[in-house]
Amino acid sequence: MLKFIVKRIFFLLLLLIGVATFVFILSKMVPGDGVAAYLSPRSLANEKIVEAFKKEWGLDKPIIIQYAHYMKNLLQGNMGVSIRTGNDVFSDLLRYFPATFELASLSIIFATFFGVLFGIVSATKRNSLLDQTLRAVSVTGVSIPSFWFAILALYVFYYKLGWVPGTGRLSIGISPPQHITGLYVLDSLMTGNTEVLLDSIPHLILPSIVLASFTMGLITRTTRANLLETLSTDYIRTARAKGLASFPLMYRHAIGNAAIPVLTVIGVGFGNLLGGMVLVETIFAWPGVGQFAFQSVKSLDFPAIIGVSLLIAFNYAVINIVIDSLYGVIDPRVRHSR
Repeated sequence: MLKFIVKRIFFLLLLLIGVATFVFILSKMVPGDGVAAYLSPRSLANEKIVEAFKKEWGLDKPIIIQYAHYMKNLLQGNMGVSIRTGNDVFSDLLRYFPATFELASLSIIFATFFGVLFGIVSATKRNSLLDQTLRAVSVTGVSIPSFWFAILALYVFYYKLGWVPGTGRLSIGISPPQHITGLYVLDSLMTGNTEVLLDSIPHLILPSIVLASFTMGLITRTTRANLLETLSTDYIRTARAKGLASFPLMYRHAIGNAAIPVLTVIGVGFGNLLGGMVLVETIFAWPGVGQFAFQSVKSLDFPAIIGVSLLIAFNYAVINIVIDSLYGVIDPRVRHSR
């Protein structure tokens, strides 16, 4: 297992270099002038100001020199400076990522719990009214556009019913807790700030449910399909013929063998959530990676765009390493084949 993890980390580094190269090339092919995005028309008319701006950001050098300089800094842990904010890109990502991570974590918990539960119930009650209802719910979760669901949820549960608070991570007038991890729930627990804790949790509920709906639908369908396939195998029929009760049959034999595809869907879903759901974060005014990426793309902030791309690639790679390691824990055949 250690050899496997070391090998995956090595490929992770190669993946990040490849992503950085690919995004750098794409950023140079995108229509639009990054200089024009930051200088006023009056400044653009002054050649000295334009030249000074290009020199400051290294835009006056050939593309290959810009690439070599960027990769050299990247290998040293320097992701460059955001043209839009003027801050180090890494520090900007550290500021925005905790909000996305907190929201994505609660979303994947909701999606996993209800997705696996609905999938198990649907498989055990095959072709019943309950099965048809849960399948309809899963299809709806996969099909409904997230931005439309977000607007609808805000309108019904915040504007009409008033069951949940509105947008943002905290209500107006409540200051964030002392910064330790950037996760408001965790930081408020660590500092004993009950006011922030009781206010931040309700703000998380509605956007996390909206984001969980798509992944929950996929998990439900994957769990149901794999359980039905497992329940039709010979060893399950043999166990039933020997009189094994339904509960131990399901939880001791069937679920474990159907878990690997479900685990894959959970990993991919978590990676999608960590990438930042731009429209949902915008609707809920959630200051996460999606918002940062949207503002960076809109202003042609190429260092920040590349930084966000590397963060998303890193998230997926780490999640894949964790999921692959869990395969061996769940299924001994996978562990012994390595």
